[in-house]
Amino acid sequence: MLLCHRSAGRRWYPDVWDLPGGHVEEGEDPKESLVRELREELGITASEPSSPPMHEIRTATFDMQIWLIDRWTGTPVNAAPDEHDAVAWFETSDLDSLRLAHESYLSMLTAVLVT
Repeated sequence: MLLCHRSAGRRWYPDVWDLPGGHVEEGEDPKESLVRELREELGITASEPSSPPMHEIRTATFDMQIWLIDRWTGTPVNAAPDEHDAVAWFETSDLDSLRLAHESYLSMLTAVLVT
């Protein structure tokens, strides 16, 4: 699982491991946003997902749709050092020791990695 570490100085969710991705721009489809954000944050090119999101998180302040991306072109790098101070790959056994951005990530990521 590829995760991005949010810089300690970030206003929202500082100093935690998070999924790559970001905000949907006005008039932008969430799938288009995902492709754009992966290009901006990781320097990779992914196709728009053809399936529905694998998970959704809704709070009073945001709605997040999460897709599993398992094919892309390019090599993931930290292309947004102003947002993240690290990008790293993790195995299931690593996840328990990480400070994750959202409490539901651990069970969701574990389920994805064991299938």
